[in-house]
Amino acid sequence: MSYKSILLHVDDHERCAARIALALNLAAGFEAHLTALAMIQPLRIPQPALAALGAQIEAQQLEYARAQANRALAVFNEQARRAGYGSVETVAATGDALSAVTLHARYNDLVVIGQHNPDQDVQQWPDASFFPELVSMTVGRPVLVVPYAGNFTKLGENVLIAWDASREATRAITDALPLLKRARRVIVMSVNPDKIARHGAEPGADIALFLARHGVKVESSPQHAGKLDVGSFLLSRVADLDADLLVMGAYGHSRIRELVLGGVTQTILSSMTVPVLFSH
Repeated sequence: MSYKSILLHVDDHERCAARIALALNLAAGFEAHLTALAMIQPLRIPQPALAALGAQIEAQQLEYARAQANRALAVFNEQARRAGYGSVETVAATGDALSAVTLHARYNDLVVIGQHNPDQDVQQWPDASFFPELVSMTVGRPVLVVPYAGNFTKLGENVLIAWDASREATRAITDALPLLKRARRVIVMSVNPDKIARHGAEPGADIALFLARHGVKVESSPQHAGKLDVGSFLLSRVADLDADLLVMGAYGHSRIRELVLGGVTQTILSSMTVPVLFSH
């Protein structure tokens, strides 16, 4: 298994450049085709206001959204040109962002998106503030979420896996195998394993053996979080171990306008400091 097609969501925010650079490096490492997807999504104007303002305002909003998408794709094309990577394409989609990403994700091995930045104005669609959560829950592909702060020149050299023996965590490990096989060090961390009966007699040992059979340089590390919640403990260990990637299952369910997440997933998505590969 390898990543041969990668979907990257781009926008015209200044921090998108770091996300593009990471995606280009990732695509080059796997010799994968990289598709940049930008949204043409004008501000939704309530019908009473639209009737009062007239159709011209709606047309102006659409043109502004199209210009935003074109700027984002132009930045992507320029970065790809400078990197000398040619197996790329760009797509500008009109409509709902989640629907567009979900559609295009069907034909890609991996989806790369950005963490929501709470210090920025909410973008043009109502679900923008929890877009990463919705994507992770719905696309049916592994989703690599890139933090809004920082530059990530390395990815997957030193990997921490959050392992709780669940279906979601199992899928995340399988989805991450192309990266795990290339890593110098992989740590399978079971947090508070005594509270989870499905771990078995030796928490983390069986999944570590599975990974070792795939050629992964892996070690198992059962841990107790003490007074910290599991999400905060994982983030602390990411820093202590100098990990450059966290792999974990995404827990919860979603529908349009409805999102229910597990506490660990929510903590990681709001406070992540390194890229996180989620699977649901």
